[in-house]
This record gives sequence, C-alpha cells and structure tokens, in this order.
Amino acid sequence: FLTEHQTLSPGDLIVHVDHGVGRYLGLKVVTALGAAHECLLLEYAGGDRLYLPVENIELLSRFGHEEGMLDKLGGGAWQSKKAKLKARIREIADRLIRVAAERHLRKGRILEPPHAMWEAFSARFPYEETDDQLSAIEDVMTDLSSGTPMDRLICGDVGFGKTEVAMRAAFVAAMSGVQVAVIAPTTLLARQHYKSFAERFRGFPVEVRQLSRFVSAKEAAATRDGLARGTVDIVVGTHAVLAKSVRIKELGLLVIDEEQHFGVAHKERLKELRSDVHVLTLTATPIPRTLQLSLTGVRDLSIIGTPPIDRLAIRTYVSEFDTVTIREALLREHYRGGQSFFVVPRIADLPEIEAFLRDQVPEVTFSVAHGQMAAGELDDRMNAFYDGKYDVLLATTIVESGLDIPTANTMIVHRADMFGLAQLYQIRGRVGRAKTRAYAYLTTKPRGRLTPTAEKRLRVLGSLDSLGAGFTLASQDLDIRGAGNLVGEEQSGQVREVGYELYQSMLEEAIAKIRAGELEGLIDDDAQWAPTINLGVPVLIPDDYVPDLDVRLGLYRRLSSLHTKVELEGFAAELIDRFGKLPREVNTLLLVVRIKEECKKAGIARLDGGPRGATIQFHNDKFANPAGLVEFIQDQRGMAKVKDNKIVVRRDWKRDSDKIKGAFAIARDLAVKAKAVAKAPG
Repeated sequence: FLTEHQTLSPGDLIVHVDHGVGRYLGLKVVTALGAAHECLLLEYAGGDRLYLPVENIELLSRFGHEEGMLDKLGGGAWQSKKAKLKARIREIADRLIRVAAERHLRKGRILEPPHAMWEAFSARFPYEETDDQLSAIEDVMTDLSSGTPMDRLICGDVGFGKTEVAMRAAFVAAMSGVQVAVIAPTTLLARQHYKSFAERFRGFPVEVRQLSRFVSAKEAAATRDGLARGTVDIVVGTHAVLAKSVRIKELGLLVIDEEQHFGVAHKERLKELRSDVHVLTLTATPIPRTLQLSLTGVRDLSIIGTPPIDRLAIRTYVSEFDTVTIREALLREHYRGGQSFFVVPRIADLPEIEAFLRDQVPEVTFSVAHGQMAAGELDDRMNAFYDGKYDVLLATTIVESGLDIPTANTMIVHRADMFGLAQLYQIRGRVGRAKTRAYAYLTTKPRGRLTPTAEKRLRVLGSLDSLGAGFTLASQDLDIRGAGNLVGEEQSGQVREVGYELYQSMLEEAIAKIRAGELEGLIDDDAQWAPTINLGVPVLIPDDYVPDLDVRLGLYRRLSSLHTKVELEGFAAELIDRFGKLPREVNTLLLVVRIKEECKKAGIARLDGGPRGATIQFHNDKFANPAGLVEFIQDQRGMAKVKDNKIVVRRDWKRDSDKIKGAFAIARDLAVKAKAVAKAPG
C-alpha cells in the first residue's frame, strides 16, 4: 500500500501482518546460506529483532502514528487484536456494501438534457474549462444517464470550479423535469451559491429560489409551496431545506456542498433523502471518512486537480505572532487596494485582536463577525465586507466555508495551532481566488510550546504550497488523525490499534470478497501471508547500482506489488532505463519474486533450496488438492517424499541458475495441481 512516494525512515513505526507493531530500524544485508540477502531490520518489545527479507516487504504497512506500544514477538496479543478487528471489519463492510448494493439495484431517473440548450448553457461559462473539470462533468453526465442513482464525490481544491460541475448537473436535472436541492452548510455560502446559480440560469426556463434564515417568512412560505407543487426547479439553501416541513414534489438531484460541516443528524436526514435520488457531493478537503469510502470504491470519486489557467499559489508563512510583520502584511494589502481576513479560534480572542488593530494598525477599517450574532446583523456585516466597505474582517471560523471574495487576498490566522488541518486549509482557501498573489500568515503564540501534532499540522500546511493540494492533505490528515469509522460515528479507535494502512487493506479485502460473494470464508481465510524462499542466492539491489536508500526501498515496495511476468519485465526495463544494465543480484531478485508468486498460488509457505534439492512446507500445512499432491510425488519417481509435514524433493543443482530454474519448475507444477482442484466440480 505504500508506494515509492511514501518512504519509511528509520525509527518509523510499522505494522507486520503476523507480528504486529514494531519499529523499522533500516536496511541491513544479512548473509543467509552463504549468499548476501538484503533485509529490513525491525525491532519489537523487549528489544527483540526481526529480519524481514526485502521480497516480503508487502507484509509491512505504516502505523500512521508516531507513538505506539510495540508488540511482543511471538506473543498472542496481536493475533487476538487482529481477529477481533476482523470480525468488526466484516460487519462494517457488510453494512457498507448493503447500502451500495441497494443503490445499484434501485432505478434512478435517466436524465438527459435537450442538446441545443445544453450547448447554449455550457457556452455561457465565462472561463476556459480545465481538463479535470471536463472529465468530472463527463463523469457526472454518464452517471445521470445511467439509470442507477449517482453517488459521486467531487474533490477539488478551493476555487477550482466544482460549482460549475454542480450547475451543469442541476441544469440537466431541471431540464429533464425533476427538482434539484443544493445544500450548503452556512447561510452565507447558500446565499453565494444562490447568487451564482440565479445569474447562471438567467434566461432559461428554470425557477431558482433560496431557503435559509435570511429569507423573509413570506418568501420562504412561497418557496416551500412552490417546491411542494413542483413549480420551483432549483432550491438553494442551508439545512433549512432538510426540515420536515419542506416537501419536495419530485426531488431528482441533491447537491451537497462541504458535507463535513453538517452534523450527524443532518447527515442521517440526507441519507433518508438519498436512496433513489442522484447525489453529488462537493468538497475541497475530503474528510477521511468519505475519502475512505471513495477509496474502497463504494462511492465514485472525481478529482479536479488542475488550477484555473492563471491562478497563483498562496504564499504561506508559519511564524510566532509578531506585531511588525502583521502590521506590514495588513498595510501592504490595504495599499494594493485589497482586503484582509483576520481569523481567531475563539470568540474570547476577539477583544484582544480588536485592540491590536485599533492601536497598531489605525490606518485600516475593520468589522467583527462571529456565529453568536443575530442572523440579520451577521449578514449585514458580511455583506458590507463583501461590498468593500471595510479593509479587514475580524472573525471566528465562520469564514471557513466557501466565502468567495476575490478582492480579499491576505489571511492572518491567530493561534493557528488551535485549528484542525482541514479547517486551516479551508480558511486559507478564502484568499487567492483571483489573479493576484495571496498571502497567508499562520501565527502561533510567542514562545509557546506546540504539541507535536500541532507542529506537524503547521509543517504540512506550510509545505503544501502547490495548488490542488487538498487531496494530499486529506491523506496526511488521515495519517495524523487516523481514519474515522466508515459507517458509524466511532472515530479512530480500532484503526489506532492496527495502523491505518492495514485497516484500510483489510477493509478493502473484505469489501471485495463480499462483492465477489465469498462472505462465508471471510473470517478464517487469511489472504495476508507471504511465502519465504531461501535458495542461497544473492537477493538484493546492490547499493552501487541504486545508491539512494529511499529509492531502493521504494523499488522493493513496488516490486512486491507486481504479479505477472509482463509486469516484471516492464519493471526490469524501467530499471535498465533508470540505472543501467541489471546486475546479477537484481536479476535473481526478479526471478525470486516470480517463484514467490507461483508459491503463493500453490499455497507453499516455505521453500528452501540447496545443491541437493528442496524442502517445501505448505501454508497452514494444507494443500488445496491432496490427490494432486500424491500425483506430483508419484511423478517424481522416487525423488520426492513426505517427511514431518514437509515435502522433500531430491535434485542435483550445481549452479545458482539451476536452483532458480528448478525451484520455479517445482513451484509451478504444484501451483497447477492446486489450481486443478479449484476448477474441478466440488
């Protein structure tokens, strides 16, 4: 699961499928049966060490947390932890699949737009669509016309044009005669969406209305009535749209913006609405839970990763709070004719910053906004800022979602260590939405100690300077926080126990199995094992061939995920291309990987080879096709016998190459026999 990018550094905690949590200490070359063999050195509780041959690297995954208890080698605790988790995972996977399967069985309305009007509507988009945007639109159109309900997550960075995808979907739905509900987490955001939707749909036979606490009671009643009668085509609003009193005659498409800001109850209500409605979720920082779902293929995912043509990345500075720097930042923005945001974590921090602005930066005008104000007043202040009446908006996290103010291009965050990663990312995304360069200052308390997690968060944010980093961020966030449970609300408890990656792969495996209808054998069948092969031949990528340790580790990781001869040949070609002619050891390594693949098919857990032949031990001491095994032994004409649950095959292998060829032949023959039973009728 770890690819070349995510390298292990010595001291990282890892999880070994059979032995549990250990600490990775580095790569070591060990001499086994007289030949050099590169291994990963792992340390367990009590200082016990385990040398793991590089070709079995896929048994490891990253733990994802910096602290953790090391397991004891050979102790039973890890196995029981894993078994418990397995049962839990099975339940979770089962629930998930049921939801997804029910969706697939349901019929969704087939929505297709009248061609000429669709062209006209698309042509009114004032910008050039990026490639990712086009493919996201394509995906959505395919989903809408497929006849099963859509459930797609569009993950795009802040300001990368997700709204346009939603508008096109809304257009298709409205033109096909069903109603559309667009739901945003805050009134402000709902209002902005309403404005842009109304603007974009002007001149088309589509009625767009809004529902939120900023709409007068009379208007709201008219909108509700229109929804129930079916005269309102598109309603844009906050969770007011989810209220029980709102009846929508024929809801066909639900667009959810920034789902992570809705509470559990609202999410449940959304689920009820969902069953056979097309759902499109937009988000700039996918929350781990939804991200996991998309990863496991229960929900479809489109990523908009390319920034609009002339967008500049946001310059991010992380530093202690310093009056001079902040004053200069605010004034620089003021004199270039722009506006700034100043965000604090708590309402209690507002007075201190108000005083700071009054005394230190008297040149700028500012307005204060927070969630405990009366609805009307809050709206007035935000609107006044939106219209450019103030230079600085001093606010709490109310600004985190979706405000679109192109003239605001400096963001100062007070006590940045008190925010979550996704929050900081969203807040920073409020600036830099136009063609001007934007600046973000994340300040921390002068001379204050940061917790390791906070420090890590700020480091991550400072390093994600490139545009379109939302997705990278979500996976970093998964690693820092651990992943929430997919269906329920219980956050990352059991993930902590086995590490995020192993959890993820167990879950994916369970889901894939249930999909393939193999639910029964799920608990006891343990697909995560790897054959051990000792042929006394050198197996490594020599350090004079690939000197960089991280690259070497990355190559081993990739190698462990290759299965077919074609993939291995492609890999060899890439090595030759990158590093030159293959040394003998690397060639042997590639061959050992092929032998390992055959052993896995044959269920061989251990194959030891020497000049006089090989001994073979099966996984769990079982062979899938006992009759076939008898045939195999008979075919050897007395050169093979069974001895304490092992099979001993006598051969005369003078050279290393004979050993490799011979071992491959034996493993392949046994794999063929094992497969024969899978095909034979029960």
